[in-house]
Amino acid sequence: MKIDIGISESNRQAITDGLSHLLADTYTLYMTTHNFHWNVSGPMFNSLHNMFMLQYTELWNAVDPIAERIRSLGHPAPGSYAQFAKLSSLPDAPAKPPKAMEMVAILAQGHEAVARTARGLYEVVGEAHDEPTADLLTQRIGVHEQTAWMLRSMLEE
Repeated sequence: MKIDIGISESNRQAITDGLSHLLADTYTLYMTTHNFHWNVSGPMFNSLHNMFMLQYTELWNAVDPIAERIRSLGHPAPGSYAQFAKLSSLPDAPAKPPKAMEMVAILAQGHEAVARTARGLYEVVGEAHDEPTADLLTQRIGVHEQTAWMLRSMLEE
């Protein structure tokens, strides 16, 4: 059945492409954060282990609404590691677990990158008058900017 939601096919495709990058970035950051939760060590183990768990849980809960928005726009959502590796602007987690504060820095940079990815979609979303996607982006940017700030704050001396 043809989709007629008031957003042109070309805009739906452009928004879907951007949301696919956001989904890949979010999932990649989720995996890195979960990896760091498992592998953190040192004097701040307990506080970082618990903080990383809160962060990866929030990221895990974010992927479904992003994927479902892609589906609402009439396109399939990417869902494989290969697709995410091609679409994500974030590097994969280091093969050897870094020191605790390096983990914090990597995650701060990751949250900043995801915020930039989300922010980059506003032009086409505004042009299409796609308020549901704009709302989703606003929520995601707020979470990522706040988390990046909290992580950066831990790196100050």
